Amino acid sequence: MTRAVTESSREKTAHRLLRSSANKFYDPEIDIDWDAPLVEGKRYLPEERSSLYGTQLWDRLTPEQRIELGKHEIASIATNGIWFEVLLMQMLLKEVYDADPTTEFAQYALTEIADECRHSTMFARFSERVGCPHYGPVPWRKRLGKLLNVLAYGPAMYGSILVAEEILDRLQREQMNDPDIQPLVRMVNRIHVLEEARHVTFAREEVKRRMSTLRGPERAYQQWLLAVVSNEITHSLINPNVYKAVGIRPRDGQRAAEANPYWQETIRYTGERIMGFLDEVGLVGAPGMPWWRRSFLLGAR
Repeated sequence: MTRAVTESSREKTAHRLLRSSANKFYDPEIDIDWDAPLVEGKRYLPEERSSLYGTQLWDRLTPEQRIELGKHEIASIATNGIWFEVLLMQMLLKEVYDADPTTEFAQYALTEIADECRHSTMFARFSERVGCPHYGPVPWRKRLGKLLNVLAYGPAMYGSILVAEEILDRLQREQMNDPDIQPLVRMVNRIHVLEEARHVTFAREEVKRRMSTLRGPERAYQQWLLAVVSNEITHSLINPNVYKAVGIRPRDGQRAAEANPYWQETIRYTGERIMGFLDEVGLVGAPGMPWWRRSFLLGAR
């Protein structure tokens, strides 16, 4: 693939996504009724998607405690989503810094950054509205995240974006039309799913372009880095402090969740589509296999 052909294809994709962004976007401050009352008795997360579902700890919880745990788990996922998106924005800004700002590629990258700013504000407002603290990642993982902007580039950078976005997307698509889920949760999910569809297209195209020319040690590095980052993403979704909300010690809840085959299957389910894509383009390789297995994103292979 020649450079001219690559640039032409990239510009066509960016042009189409810019038009889509202009035609359909949401402003969460306007499009969500933040003052609407929460519906008593409705869940925030399907029970089978709780990290403790099917464990002995789950069996001890009352129906009210199960709803409460789901609320704190979805708040943890949302506030970790803020962390993911801040890292994503840093990486995209690095791309824009070196790009020609008159290209539609650079302009779409800036448009995506603007989308992510709104999404991060929406997730923060959501967590506050349902009465949960800012969970985010555990402190050591948050510090580790600062290295990503230094270490990540090329297909692994866009692959990391895809893993974070598509895991959230799979969960949110499942819930956004579920009548048993709180209306506020459904609306937040619907907004995020619609706009992330464009981001996923953009990142997938970049991964394919950049992987087409990689060989040898560089390809191995990209495979290794993406696997390490993906492992951190899946293990950061549920901050252990959520378990305090229902009287469970954080370390007990974390151990139960990580050993829970139902939770492992949920993680595998959320990564099903993206793992197929990453495998197809050559980003799932031997250098990263130990981390892929720890991440729960891979089935038996």
